[in-house]
Amino acid sequence: MNPSDPPPPPTSPGAAGPGARRAALAGRAGYDETFLGPVVPPALPVRETIETVILPYTHFTVVFRPDRRLAASTAVCIEGGSLLEDVPREGVWEFDPRLPEEQQAGDEVYRNNGLDRGRLVRRLDPVWGAPAVASLAHTDTFHFTNAAPRSDVFNQDMELWQGLEDHLLDHAAEYDRKLTVLTGPVLQDSDPPYRGLQVPLRFWKVAAFMQDGALAAAAYVLDQSPDLGRDAERALAGATAGAPPPLGPFRTYQVPVSDVAEITELEFGPLPDVDVMPVFRTPEERWRRLESYADMVLHP
Repeated sequence: MNPSDPPPPPTSPGAAGPGARRAALAGRAGYDETFLGPVVPPALPVRETIETVILPYTHFTVVFRPDRRLAASTAVCIEGGSLLEDVPREGVWEFDPRLPEEQQAGDEVYRNNGLDRGRLVRRLDPVWGAPAVASLAHTDTFHFTNAAPRSDVFNQDMELWQGLEDHLLDHAAEYDRKLTVLTGPVLQDSDPPYRGLQVPLRFWKVAAFMQDGALAAAAYVLDQSPDLGRDAERALAGATAGAPPPLGPFRTYQVPVSDVAEITELEFGPLPDVDVMPVFRTPEERWRRLESYADMVLHP
């Protein structure tokens, strides 16, 4: 899984039938663990009893959980100095032909409700390199395996979340603007059921980068849990009317990498030990609510 490998043929996976699309995706190299120099592996479940399928794409990899019909984690290499930001936004969401469609959350989950396909690997994060390769990466982000349901209400915290990589790339400019970003939903047994899957209420992101010649990491959580007092009537109505579970306004936090590991039961390799977030004693201090990028901690 090395971006220096020969690029795959410039064939969009959506250009043919399932067999041809499966063959095209078979050549994807995926996420490069050594992209930054130090090894940063993708986040895998700690419990061996949790089944996952590794799905390589162009410059990113999805660690998929068929039992939840969603990704457990994703990992992407971002070459900030050669991002192609003028790639058209258009794309068609598709099932990954390497998995049975019934194991994936498709359009039936997002139709006629207040849920968006929340892209885990951002559309432009892997879109770098030669134009043909960048185009493949853009198309690859439109697989349902790279999405999880999110509220369609856009607020300031969602804007913060979507711009985290850009802010971190600016911070890493002196190191050729390279990042590796691990992202995913917080999958818990208590997540509310809806249309055959459980809707995650929180999402996480762990970014790794080089700082002062050494590996560093920062972690974030996006919370869309409802205010149970305010949303109690809507929750009851939704349960009887078949509506999606009530979701609260997004809140964005910077948190210790070790806390993300704890709530997700994922293994983050060296990243908890190189966290730029200071260790605080009380829970209130551990999760830092972000109102703007100025609130972020980027140095230990």
